[in-house]
Amino acid sequence: MLPDPVETVDLNIYGDDELPWSRVQEALKALPKMETAQFLGTVGSDGRPHSAGIGCVAHDGNVFFTSGPTTRKQRRLEENPACTLSFRLPGVDLVLEGDAHRETDPAVLATVAALYREEGWPAEADGDALTAPYSAQSAGPPPWYLYRFTAHIAVGVATAAPHGATRWRFARG
Repeated sequence: MLPDPVETVDLNIYGDDELPWSRVQEALKALPKMETAQFLGTVGSDGRPHSAGIGCVAHDGNVFFTSGPTTRKQRRLEENPACTLSFRLPGVDLVLEGDAHRETDPAVLATVAALYREEGWPAEADGDALTAPYSAQSAGPPPWYLYRFTAHIAVGVATAAPHGATRWRFARG
């Protein structure tokens, strides 16, 4: 899961208690379930935003996702690694701000491929990318690059009682 935050700011305007980070960590266990809404937000060199549905896994304090080498999100991440990940998790909406960088370490690729397989996507590490018999239509053909997302800021809003809204900041490696 993600690391513990180094700073917490309560954003409540209705008098609810601060949203505990432990509740977000528990909700993150919903990754990479296909029914969990997950979106990557990037910005192009022209300043225009772009959002794309993705499938993530959380491992070792980071979130990982894939992108086809010819997709808009991959080109934008290559230009500018700053991005957001947005999730509709059980009981909490979560937006993470941070950076995503391509991961090519064979051990990490193998570990993350195994995590995807546990959730039903038959991914395999193949050289410096992942392959599988299929992926989302928008992903393009294999191979798919693996990205490691490092969170710097998180904002959570509870969608179920007890309600709350909180911003967390994480240490930058």
